[in-house]
Amino acid sequence: MQKITTYLWFDNQAEEAATFYTSLFADSRILDVQRYGEGGPGPAGTAMIVTFEVAGQRFLALNGGQAGFSFSEAISLYVDCADQAEVDRLWDGLTADGGEEGSCGWLKDKYGLSWQIIPAALPRLMSDPDPVKAGNVMQAMLKMSKIQVPELQAAYDSAGN
Repeated sequence: MQKITTYLWFDNQAEEAATFYTSLFADSRILDVQRYGEGGPGPAGTAMIVTFEVAGQRFLALNGGQAGFSFSEAISLYVDCADQAEVDRLWDGLTADGGEEGSCGWLKDKYGLSWQIIPAALPRLMSDPDPVKAGNVMQAMLKMSKIQVPELQAAYDSAGN
């Protein structure tokens, strides 16, 4: 069991969100749902705490039932994507039905949770020892919402050797 687990507060969408997140990533599943009983702060039978794994990482989701607590960009989930196809699939899935595109690979899903959908090529190209190549990649990335690997590679290649 992992020592530190991310705990997400929802008003009343914890089970819906856990189902959504586990549908997008391989090696994901809902592990347990604890439900409110009679006399609880939530309606009897509704999810109180949902324990789930996304890509092997454990999370807890609480239906806290108090409006006013919301997610912010101060915390985000960083997804290391193998390629453009994975970026596209996750970007489209996470921005669907009310999600919001941000800049530089950031987005908010329909629940307001911030994600960074980053292809493995971005940190590799940005860490090139040639400052011109790395700088070209940085400038290209700063103009993007969803990261586009072909555009990053073109910016990198434009610096020559």
